[in-house]
Amino acid sequence: MAKKEKVLVVDDEPSIRKYLQTLLEVEGFAVETISSGKEALQQIGSGERPDFVILDVLMPEIDGIETLRQLMQIDRSLNVIMLSCSNEVNTVVEAIRIGALDYLTKPFEKPELEAALLKCRQKQELRAENESLKEYCEALTEDISFLAASPQMIKIRQQILQIAPVDVPIFISGESGVGKEVVARMIHLRSTRRQQPFVKVNCAALPGELLESELFGYEQGAFTGAVRAKPGKFELANRGTIFLDEIAEMAPHLQAKLLHVLQDGQYSRLGARAVVNVDVRVIAATNVDVKEAMHTGKFREDLYYRLNVLSLHIPPLRERTSEIPLLFRHFLVKYSEKYQKQPPEPSQHLMEAAVRYSWPGNLRELENFIKRYVILEDDEGSLRELLEMASQQHVAPNEAAPAAKEQGLKALVRSLKDEAEMEAIANALDRTNWCRKDAARMLGISYKALLYKMRQFNLDAGRGARSAAARAAAREAAAKETESQAAPAVVRTP
Repeated sequence: MAKKEKVLVVDDEPSIRKYLQTLLEVEGFAVETISSGKEALQQIGSGERPDFVILDVLMPEIDGIETLRQLMQIDRSLNVIMLSCSNEVNTVVEAIRIGALDYLTKPFEKPELEAALLKCRQKQELRAENESLKEYCEALTEDISFLAASPQMIKIRQQILQIAPVDVPIFISGESGVGKEVVARMIHLRSTRRQQPFVKVNCAALPGELLESELFGYEQGAFTGAVRAKPGKFELANRGTIFLDEIAEMAPHLQAKLLHVLQDGQYSRLGARAVVNVDVRVIAATNVDVKEAMHTGKFREDLYYRLNVLSLHIPPLRERTSEIPLLFRHFLVKYSEKYQKQPPEPSQHLMEAAVRYSWPGNLRELENFIKRYVILEDDEGSLRELLEMASQQHVAPNEAAPAAKEQGLKALVRSLKDEAEMEAIANALDRTNWCRKDAARMLGISYKALLYKMRQFNLDAGRGARSAAARAAAREAAAKETESQAAPAVVRTP
């Protein structure tokens, strides 16, 4: 039997109290009537919470407006409908401002009262939705913010919204640091299991024996050191979601046990005979080439096909550079608040360098870089750091080259380093409109050092040296120097 909604009627006129009680009880409400604001404050102050309060404005001792004000101090979630013989605008506005949800003028008809009650219900539902949204936003912890600006990530967001409610396993692939855990958490929070636990397990962090006990738990005495029974991550995630990160690193015998859990929804703890039944949604992720892992036997094909009911591939940051400014600003605000600092304003040169850099560590590398930027508050130093990291990417030795003489390798590295320096200097000059002092300051070198480097790379001819032909000529000169240094000496006999 459904519980009746309770209405508290507060009015000093007995006829109004009787009329409202009869009207509301016919509609199925439980009605209580009192004659003063003082009684209402005492009753609600003692902990009683009616579903609706119908409050008269004109009453002796404490009027309805003052009663309303004190009621709101006790509980702002009360659904209060005001009653008055007059329809004065100032009184209506003041009542609504204080917290009343509606206002009726005496005499009123039954449909007007029903409409006011309906309006209260609707606002109550909206309030509950706002509370749920607030809880949802609070659940979005700092490491699961999902920002999408590029076409690829907008498409992935749409896919997440589409597949999250479908209760099947999901396989996420992508390089390290692209945000696979962010995607997994978003899927969980958008699923029907969002009120249940989300449990993360890094399969690469533990050796096989420890990982098995971590996933499936153990009984007391199952092995040395097992002084008490311990539930596994699957039990902790029951009715919720388990995220198996770096699943391709899992040992083959554990992959077989996991396959059994996916098929039957049951397993045994280490050292136990009893079977544990679980209802868990599995989201798996890896940063390795799955096809290659299956080909080499490192990853079971049957497990992959069981997990890969739905799949998502997260592209690396270098393939969605349009998001870098947005992510840069997001992390800037986040860590400025965390470290209680005024958010610095990054220079245009720093932002351009961030967009050009390939970020091999993806979001994780970008986030750590911005942490340092916020802490150190050094725009020029951060720019130099980016340029150095970019230069190191270019000067990395070519591992595919055949074994060469030591002298030849040194010349190759020197040539690549010179080319990277030339690109950095030329870009700095271009961005500063060929103001050499500004370019030197941006690069973190002295003015004389910049002039020397410009002459070395044939960039001292001015803007014309920025042409592709001049740049190519500089590269060709560097290559010839490399060849001459790498070539063996020829001794001519008379």
